[in-house]
Amino acid sequence: MAEPAAPAQSPFDPATHRVGRVLCFAAHPDDIDFAAAGTIAAWTAAGVHVSYCIMTDGDAGGFDPAHRAEIVALRAAEQSRAAGLVGVTEIFYLHERDGYLEPTHEVIKGVVKLIREVRPDVVLAMHPERNWNRLQKSHPDHLAVGEAVTRAVYPAVENPFAYPELAEAGLAAYKLPWLWLYAGPDERENHFVDVTDHVATKLEAIHVHVSQHPDAAAMELVVRNGLLANARRGGLPDGRSAEAFHVVAVNGPGTIAGF
Repeated sequence: MAEPAAPAQSPFDPATHRVGRVLCFAAHPDDIDFAAAGTIAAWTAAGVHVSYCIMTDGDAGGFDPAHRAEIVALRAAEQSRAAGLVGVTEIFYLHERDGYLEPTHEVIKGVVKLIREVRPDVVLAMHPERNWNRLQKSHPDHLAVGEAVTRAVYPAVENPFAYPELAEAGLAAYKLPWLWLYAGPDERENHFVDVTDHVATKLEAIHVHVSQHPDAAAMELVVRNGLLANARRGGLPDGRSAEAFHVVAVNGPGTIAGF
């Protein structure tokens, strides 16, 4: 039986590439915690400023019919508490309807506006490609986040003539250095962050989303096993835990306009 292919080499070197500010995009409250809370905890512990943008209100989530009237406020409160556990206090919402998110120009413009306002070193977002190994990672809203953010990152964010009303309002074009994508196909992942020291905090953040987990014990086991599997795929020592990303270098020393 053939050995699995080695992961592609990440263009990002944490020893040389500075990260001072990160903007994270997700479809629903709790998406970021499942995918990246360990990495985010490590960033904030190192002094990185991290902000979240949740594109929908999560109004179609949950399992208890009794929560319908209060689900939006409940999920926002859960996300706020979970974010605080990993050192994040700034959360933006686009207030799109859960289950109806599309990469429309209205949504893309909202993403461009926020990126130009925050001007991060890294944009972290859901992957636009479907994961056939675990379809639950590829909720249609997840794919829409990935497509909207990727379209925003190039070319709109750095094109002063895209959505010109933003530039007229003082939001100048901005060349983003890095795009980190999560929840995509395993074969796309090229960057593995050792989060062993932050697993407990990550799980604590996930457990805050009690409205979403009818079987919290089973959920935790799946998360722990996934982190261990990521570390193995990333070539980390046995027993380590990792979060996995598809890192794309958007603008760097060798980048020229249009190529």
